[in-house]
Amino acid sequence: MRSLAVKALLLALAACLAYLALRPVPIEPVAWRAPAAPKLAPDDRLRGVERLLGGVALGPEAVAIDPSGRPCTGTRDGRILCLDPASGAAEQRAITGGRPLGLAFDRAGRLYVCDAVKGLLAVSPSGAVETLATGHGGVPFAFTDDVDVGPDGTVYFTDASSRFGIHQSREDVLEHAGRGRFLAYHPETGKTELLLSGLEFANGVAVAGDGSYVLVNETGAYRIVRYWLAGPRRGTAEPFVENLPGLPDNVTWSAARRVFWVALFSPRVPALDLLAPYPFLRKVVLRLPRAVQPEPAPHALAVAVDERGRIVETLQDTSANAFAPVTSVREHGGFLWLGSLERDALGRIKAPPMR
Repeated sequence: MRSLAVKALLLALAACLAYLALRPVPIEPVAWRAPAAPKLAPDDRLRGVERLLGGVALGPEAVAIDPSGRPCTGTRDGRILCLDPASGAAEQRAITGGRPLGLAFDRAGRLYVCDAVKGLLAVSPSGAVETLATGHGGVPFAFTDDVDVGPDGTVYFTDASSRFGIHQSREDVLEHAGRGRFLAYHPETGKTELLLSGLEFANGVAVAGDGSYVLVNETGAYRIVRYWLAGPRRGTAEPFVENLPGLPDNVTWSAARRVFWVALFSPRVPALDLLAPYPFLRKVVLRLPRAVQPEPAPHALAVAVDERGRIVETLQDTSANAFAPVTSVREHGGFLWLGSLERDALGRIKAPPMR
């Protein structure tokens, strides 16, 4: 009997090892080396975030300010809501039928929406929804992510991954195969233009205050890239910030203090960095039950980056009730308006004093 039990145990172990080594997964990981993560100094200035539209704003991933000064956001059930800060009431601006993420208004009050499911959309002031683009160069958008509008009306936006959708962001980051794209939409012609490809989970987009360049976040590479729109380097790209202390999500320009606010989905995940050079082990991780896979910490984190690419503010909250993950930071009216892909409320907190 003991011999049979040992054989059964060995067979079970062999089956588990075969499962971890051979079960098909949808990724073909690329080896890379993550830089050593910078240390975060203690800070609690994101503690005590006021939560608005609780139970109504479901997963308000990004925040944009409409022409009348109201914060607007998209929710996981496809609605776009605008909040009246004075009354606390919300107006439903539109329903996209998908999953609205990044939002940006142009000077005429037209709202551009990156819908992870539907593509690049536009919402008129009356609430009519128009589909502008669902792919480029014969490759459909799989994960339309964030958007901003330049001074001349050009719309800059990202497709986080040409292969993995909103429910597979983990797969794209683990694969690290550079499937992200950064594009421009030209309203006068209705055409899209590819500006950059090969990005590691192309995410947040922000046009500089003077319109001379635009930033795009690469979540999977912990960096921000600058793409020049004017001057002698027009049409070229370069690193703007590298080796961020977390996974960058959305980025917005603050004219009030002339910085870019960068929401960090979480601090760096040590296990993810350790696995970077080992494609086979990253496949094994994806075969494990979700409960034992490496997870981002529930840690509210955002940084302000000046026009020279230096981090000048780091705001955090590590408490159990933190408003995390923070996926967008928008400065307006003396407040930081916080979006979160996973919280069911819109966040607001007094902006820190200007330095």
